[in-house]
Amino acid sequence: MRITRRLEFDAGHRIPDHASQCRHLHGHRYAIEVTLSGEIIKADGLPVNGMVMDFADVKRIANELVVSQWDHAFLVYRGDTLVADFLASVPGHKTVVLDVVPTAENLAAEAFRILDPAYRDTYGNHLRLERVRLYETPNCWADAVRG
Repeated sequence: MRITRRLEFDAGHRIPDHASQCRHLHGHRYAIEVTLSGEIIKADGLPVNGMVMDFADVKRIANELVVSQWDHAFLVYRGDTLVADFLASVPGHKTVVLDVVPTAENLAAEAFRILDPAYRDTYGNHLRLERVRLYETPNCWADAVRG
Protein backbone atom coordinates (compact mmCIF):
# COMPACT_ATOMS: atom_id res chain seq x y z
CA MET A 1 0.00 0.00 0.00
CA ARG A 2 1.18 3.53 -0.69
CA ILE A 3 0.12 6.73 1.04
CA THR A 4 0.98 10.35 0.26
CA ARG A 5 0.89 13.52 2.35
CA ARG A 6 1.20 16.99 0.76
CA LEU A 7 2.56 20.07 2.53
CA GLU A 8 3.24 23.58 1.23
CA PHE A 9 5.80 26.25 2.02
CA ASP A 10 7.18 29.48 0.63
CA ALA A 11 10.86 30.02 -0.12
CA GLY A 12 13.18 32.07 -2.26
CA HIS A 13 16.04 30.90 -4.43
CA ARG A 14 17.99 31.62 -7.56
CA ILE A 15 19.68 29.43 -10.14
CA PRO A 16 22.92 31.34 -10.74
CA ASP A 17 23.79 29.77 -14.10
CA HIS A 18 20.25 29.77 -15.53
CA ALA A 19 19.93 31.20 -19.03
CA SER A 20 16.68 33.03 -18.30
CA GLN A 21 14.62 34.59 -15.47
CA CYS A 22 15.52 32.05 -12.77
CA ARG A 23 19.01 33.53 -12.43
CA HIS A 24 17.37 36.41 -10.54
CA LEU A 25 16.37 36.32 -6.86
CA HIS A 26 12.75 35.14 -6.68
CA GLY A 27 10.42 32.95 -4.70
CA HIS A 28 7.90 30.15 -5.05
CA ARG A 29 4.95 28.61 -3.28
CA TYR A 30 6.43 25.12 -3.12
CA ALA A 31 4.51 21.94 -2.41
CA ILE A 32 6.12 18.74 -1.25
CA GLU A 33 4.50 15.31 -1.40
CA VAL A 34 5.88 12.50 0.72
CA THR A 35 4.92 8.99 -0.46
CA LEU A 36 5.43 6.02 1.83
CA SER A 37 4.88 2.33 1.25
CA GLY A 38 4.12 -0.35 3.76
CA GLU A 39 1.62 -2.93 4.84
CA ILE A 40 -1.63 -1.85 6.45
CA ILE A 41 -1.24 -2.20 10.21
CA LYS A 42 -3.51 -4.78 11.80
CA ALA A 43 -3.47 -4.01 15.52
CA ASP A 44 -6.85 -3.87 17.21
CA GLY A 45 -6.99 -1.23 19.88
CA LEU A 46 -4.09 0.84 18.56
CA PRO A 47 -4.77 4.27 17.00
CA VAL A 48 -2.84 3.25 13.85
CA ASN A 49 -4.98 0.16 13.21
CA GLY A 50 -5.92 0.05 9.51
CA MET A 51 -3.23 2.55 8.45
CA VAL A 52 0.21 2.43 6.84
CA MET A 53 1.12 5.42 9.02
CA ASP A 54 -1.03 8.12 10.58
CA PHE A 55 -1.08 11.09 8.17
CA ALA A 56 -0.52 13.37 11.18
CA ASP A 57 2.78 11.58 11.84
CA VAL A 58 3.79 11.81 8.18
CA LYS A 59 3.13 15.56 8.37
CA ARG A 60 4.91 16.03 11.71
CA ILE A 61 8.11 14.39 10.47
CA ALA A 62 8.20 16.20 7.10
CA ASN A 63 7.35 19.48 8.79
CA GLU A 64 10.04 19.12 11.45
CA LEU A 65 12.86 18.03 9.14
CA VAL A 66 12.18 19.93 5.90
CA VAL A 67 9.19 22.25 5.72
CA SER A 68 9.83 24.28 8.88
CA GLN A 69 13.51 24.57 7.93
CA TRP A 70 12.84 25.79 4.38
CA ASP A 71 9.62 27.76 4.87
CA HIS A 72 10.12 31.51 4.43
CA ALA A 73 13.83 30.98 3.96
CA PHE A 74 16.12 31.76 1.07
CA LEU A 75 17.63 28.53 -0.28
CA VAL A 76 21.07 29.41 -1.55
CA TYR A 77 23.81 27.35 -3.18
CA ARG A 78 27.05 27.49 -1.19
CA GLY A 79 28.93 28.21 -4.44
CA ASP A 80 26.77 31.27 -5.15
CA THR A 81 29.08 33.34 -2.96
CA LEU A 82 27.73 36.72 -4.06
CA VAL A 83 24.24 35.92 -2.73
CA ALA A 84 25.39 33.70 0.15
CA ASP A 85 27.71 36.43 1.46
CA PHE A 86 25.04 39.10 1.03
CA LEU A 87 22.43 37.07 2.93
CA ALA A 88 24.95 36.31 5.69
CA SER A 89 25.30 40.07 6.19
CA VAL A 90 21.55 40.54 6.79
CA PRO A 91 20.93 40.26 10.54
CA GLY A 92 18.47 37.52 11.46
CA HIS A 93 17.80 36.49 7.85
CA LYS A 94 16.54 32.92 7.46
CA THR A 95 18.96 31.42 4.97
CA VAL A 96 19.51 27.75 4.20
CA VAL A 97 22.88 27.14 2.59
CA LEU A 98 22.90 24.06 0.37
CA ASP A 99 25.75 22.12 -1.21
CA VAL A 100 23.69 21.92 -4.43
CA VAL A 101 22.08 24.48 -6.71
CA PRO A 102 18.46 24.83 -5.47
CA THR A 103 16.70 23.50 -8.55
CA ALA A 104 13.48 21.52 -8.12
CA GLU A 105 15.45 18.36 -8.88
CA ASN A 106 18.13 19.01 -6.29
CA LEU A 107 15.62 20.12 -3.64
CA ALA A 108 13.58 16.94 -4.15
CA ALA A 109 16.73 14.82 -3.85
CA GLU A 110 17.86 16.73 -0.75
CA ALA A 111 14.44 16.34 0.90
CA PHE A 112 14.52 12.60 0.13
CA ARG A 113 17.99 12.30 1.68
CA ILE A 114 16.85 14.13 4.82
CA LEU A 115 13.54 12.29 5.21
CA ASP A 116 14.55 8.75 4.28
CA PRO A 117 15.98 7.75 7.69
CA ALA A 118 13.01 9.32 9.52
CA TYR A 119 10.38 7.04 8.01
CA ARG A 120 11.21 3.60 9.30
CA ASP A 121 9.43 0.37 10.01
CA THR A 122 7.97 1.53 13.33
CA TYR A 123 5.09 -0.95 13.51
CA GLY A 124 6.66 -3.92 11.74
CA ASN A 125 4.77 -3.06 8.54
CA HIS A 126 7.81 -2.55 6.25
CA LEU A 127 7.31 1.23 6.14
CA ARG A 128 9.69 3.13 3.89
CA LEU A 129 9.95 6.34 1.93
CA GLU A 130 9.27 5.75 -1.77
CA ARG A 131 9.08 9.22 -3.31
CA VAL A 132 9.43 12.89 -2.61
CA ARG A 133 7.71 15.05 -5.20
CA LEU A 134 8.61 18.72 -5.04
CA TYR A 135 6.44 21.20 -6.93
CA GLU A 136 8.22 24.42 -7.81
CA THR A 137 5.05 25.68 -9.49
CA PRO A 138 1.66 24.01 -9.99
CA ASN A 139 2.89 22.86 -13.42
CA CYS A 140 6.52 21.97 -12.72
CA TRP A 141 7.83 19.34 -10.32
CA ALA A 142 10.61 16.85 -9.72
CA ASP A 143 10.40 13.36 -8.27
CA ALA A 144 13.12 11.82 -6.13
CA VAL A 145 12.35 8.10 -5.99
CA ARG A 146 13.82 5.12 -4.28
CA GLY A 147 16.23 3.52 -6.73
